Amino acid sequence: MSELLANRELQQYEKIATRVFNKPEESSELIAREIADMIKKRQQEDRHIVLGLATGSTPKEVYAELIKLHKEEGLSFSNVITFNLDEYYPMDPGQAQSYVRFMDEKLFDHIDIDKNNVHIPDGTIDREDVFDYCQEYEKKIREAGGIDIQLLGIGRTGHIGFNEPGSSRESHTRLVTLDKATRIDAASDFFEERFVPRNAITMGVATILDARRIILMAYGAGKASIIQRTVEGDVSESVPATFLQDHPNTTIFLDKSASSELTRFKNPWLVGSVDWDDRMIRSGVVWLCQKLDKPILKLTDEDYTENGLGELVTEHGPAYNINIKIFNEVQHTITGWPGGKPNADDSNRPERAAPFPKRVLVFSPHPDDDVISMGGTFLRLIDQGHEVHVAYQTSGNIAVLDEDAVRFADFVRVYAKEFDLKGEEAEKIFRKIQDFLKTKRPGDVDIPELRQIKGLVRQAEARAAAHFCGLPDEQIHFQNLPFYETGQVQKSPLGEDDIALTKALLDKVKPHQVYAAGDLADPHGTHKVCLDAVMESIRRSSDKSWYKDCFVWLYRGAWHEWDIDQIEMAVPISPDELARKRRAIFKHQSQKDNVAFPGSDKREFWQRAEDRNRGTAELYDKLGMAEYEAIEAFVRWIPGIKEIV
Repeated sequence: MSELLANRELQQYEKIATRVFNKPEESSELIAREIADMIKKRQQEDRHIVLGLATGSTPKEVYAELIKLHKEEGLSFSNVITFNLDEYYPMDPGQAQSYVRFMDEKLFDHIDIDKNNVHIPDGTIDREDVFDYCQEYEKKIREAGGIDIQLLGIGRTGHIGFNEPGSSRESHTRLVTLDKATRIDAASDFFEERFVPRNAITMGVATILDARRIILMAYGAGKASIIQRTVEGDVSESVPATFLQDHPNTTIFLDKSASSELTRFKNPWLVGSVDWDDRMIRSGVVWLCQKLDKPILKLTDEDYTENGLGELVTEHGPAYNINIKIFNEVQHTITGWPGGKPNADDSNRPERAAPFPKRVLVFSPHPDDDVISMGGTFLRLIDQGHEVHVAYQTSGNIAVLDEDAVRFADFVRVYAKEFDLKGEEAEKIFRKIQDFLKTKRPGDVDIPELRQIKGLVRQAEARAAAHFCGLPDEQIHFQNLPFYETGQVQKSPLGEDDIALTKALLDKVKPHQVYAAGDLADPHGTHKVCLDAVMESIRRSSDKSWYKDCFVWLYRGAWHEWDIDQIEMAVPISPDELARKRRAIFKHQSQKDNVAFPGSDKREFWQRAEDRNRGTAELYDKLGMAEYEAIEAFVRWIPGIKEIV
């Protein structure tokens, strides 16, 4: 658990009290305890407490902890009054995306709160009545005595509640139009952007700031940029969360990923004295190169001292010595032999020469992450003679559009008829799917037959891409980890069955190399669960003979890339290899042109991958390295030594 820093240098940057934790669970437990303590204190005083509540994935762990305290320690909610921040409009309370349903399922149905004390904006009222309804909502908050503790998440645009960019500091509860970015981010919950409501009822900025205590939570690398702007930027209507800088009792709770863009973590030498270990030196030098737009070997003593790195020069200088050291380190990350170069000096290479060839196991969370994220390296490992296996960890079935599944079901039905096969069952399944889709609402869980067809679509595409890269069927593995198979965007937690399947495959392949997705910016969390499955399975394999001779390399996916100072293996991709990688990605036809979950980036996945790989190569070039068409990047994970990704 981190400490709340309050030194003078830090306060020049951070304008809101900010606490950082290793895991979201740690902060959630602390927040729940703070709420519980206040509830008990008010009970002793024979007074009620008013909580402002938020929805979404961020506060779920807090609610789970509160339920645990209720069931295991007898915490009573009999004196609690709640007001939720917002609700989509229009929205039926029974819909899967309704915040009424969310709060019932995640909290209210499991505690002893008086339902008359629960207030959530009503998404069913007539539009002409909305204004008066919002006025009444504000009145109820005032009559309850005001909000004592307000929980918040934060959107990618910096919105709190549904107060989008442009919201006034003086705004109160009202009907708002949702920002395009907010609707894109919500698309996964509604399965397509077109189903996301265009409006919402939300507490206003002034309503939120009237709370006596505000707690904002943000987790994951995807929130790092907006958190930096919120905590360190100027107060502005363009980022409504920055208004929290004016509140006297606000604390932001983060995990390490969400805090990564804050100055004290990204550029700690600007905040105070640091321990100049090898990693920190490299980070400082790369930052200086990028700030001054200079290659490593052209940096001078003055460059260091005039830009906050004088301590580095004093301890490890002159600049010439530092430059040579870091230039060599960065250069040694580059290798055209990701599996190790046979019969070569490997003392300065990221991978060892022996054994050769190696058994390689590539874990792909979704059926296309392998070729999107490390397709060039995948091809090179196969071309260089290694025994490469690929494991598709989940079916990826929810990412197949209904019309694509119907097209394939129809193909099977017609195929059976054309070749005089027993087509009655195919006809029956096709009709059943058609009947279901006639009444399907956004967010409804697909019937098993439809989910199976969608999974088979992704399997066929993944197999086609792997075959194109040169893999035989016996080296292609479909794990279909159980945690994923909920039929919903929201998945189950990692379970023992998931770990057992992963560990069994590791024991079967006995790899010398493992590649896994370390992209924790994945907005739906699948990558994180898949990575946890791999890591835990490897930890539990420490007694296996293959474990002692296995390197684990982490790649990143379609949302994020390793920073240059983090990269430990950089694999150059030639123009021809980049074209082959693109063709492999194109085998995933259901994910091209019109995908179910595009995220906030409207580019297709192959475009994101190429732009990212070219961007990495350009950064290496600017540091003074050789110029390449593209580069794929990896970081090594060592169990027990480099545990935090």
